[in-house]
Amino acid sequence: MIVEFCITGAFTGLIALVYFGFFHKIAWIRDLTVTTPKSSSLMVKYRININQTIKNLPPVYPNGWFGLLDSRKLKNGQVEHVAALGQNFAVFRTESGVARVIDAFCPHLGANMAEGGKVIGEELECHFHSWRFCGESGKCTTIPYSKTVPPNIKVKVWECVEVNGVIFVWHHAENVSPYWWPEQEEKIAKYKLQYQGQNEFYINCHIQDIPENGSDWAHLGAIHSSAMLPTDMFSGMMHHTWTNISWSTKSGIFQNETPDSSFSDQEKKEKHIAQITLQHTLVLFNKFPILQLKVQARQLGPGCVEIHLQSGFGPMFIVQTVTPVQPLIHRVTHSMYAPRYMSPYSKIVLIGESIMFERDVLVWNHKKYMHKPILLSEEKTIKAYRRWYQQFYSENSPTYESCKTSLEW
Repeated sequence: MIVEFCITGAFTGLIALVYFGFFHKIAWIRDLTVTTPKSSSLMVKYRININQTIKNLPPVYPNGWFGLLDSRKLKNGQVEHVAALGQNFAVFRTESGVARVIDAFCPHLGANMAEGGKVIGEELECHFHSWRFCGESGKCTTIPYSKTVPPNIKVKVWECVEVNGVIFVWHHAENVSPYWWPEQEEKIAKYKLQYQGQNEFYINCHIQDIPENGSDWAHLGAIHSSAMLPTDMFSGMMHHTWTNISWSTKSGIFQNETPDSSFSDQEKKEKHIAQITLQHTLVLFNKFPILQLKVQARQLGPGCVEIHLQSGFGPMFIVQTVTPVQPLIHRVTHSMYAPRYMSPYSKIVLIGESIMFERDVLVWNHKKYMHKPILLSEEKTIKAYRRWYQQFYSENSPTYESCKTSLEW
């Protein structure tokens, strides 16, 4: 009886491991209402950080591409309402499979077409009076109770692109057309990378603080050196190290803190790109290196980071999106892609990355943006990063004060 019980338990456990490793998709979701390890009270959802100083705060919505919705969450003929960047978007997929983004509110009497509207062919129909709008041009094509459709009736169409499993929208305070585009990662098709899961965080800070971590190599040892396990009992057995750290833009490379120009003229035109490379190692007993990963992260503007991971087993690819939901509230996701044979390993990496990222979130949720931080000579990469990021602000970029006024209204 005991033998049969043990065999049954072992077999059940094996099935569970196989299912988790090869079929289950990770969904690691953390909202602002989640209690943090060092906080005994719940944070109020979407509250403004009480430590934040509004004076000298940079604009809250930079210019660039921002992820609105995961591709897998939008089927043909489906529409979703997404609130972000101070806008209300109707994100829909036409019956032919093309993703479109338009203003959610009907110009007729203000109905939210993403909440009850329906997709018909290549158009979105408002459920209030059955007016239809073309997803490509925004023009009203049908008013069922009118013999004619005035040519000036239209809804705003937002530039969008669907790549790497994400539907991105272009936001620019000066209404400038896109001057760069996110591109499909070739490795997904080349190495037959499959979606393995995603984490999702809602973070309360200024948007610039989040990607600034990439240039802040000194924080790695302070926050991320201890083992990824959610307990300190193994801290003496294993720790993480990062070596060969290099942060760069298309105008120069900073090997930790030393600049070195080595980009071609063509690369220097791609000013919206910044990159960090490093070698990650998990060390056992301060002696045995395991789980070595070569990491190359490319930040594309303020709202997207492509992270390439090369392990001894093969390649992995993570798409990170940073999208402002409200002036100081951001939705951050990491979507993992890996070959099918690496599914179990990639899930372990994604879980580890999620635990590590939560350590940063705990800092972001309680810090304030420092307009003039005290930086050492070893921290030139942070200064360089801030200079690089300034290109995503323009004269009319929304400030916290202007957004707060609209929210209160």
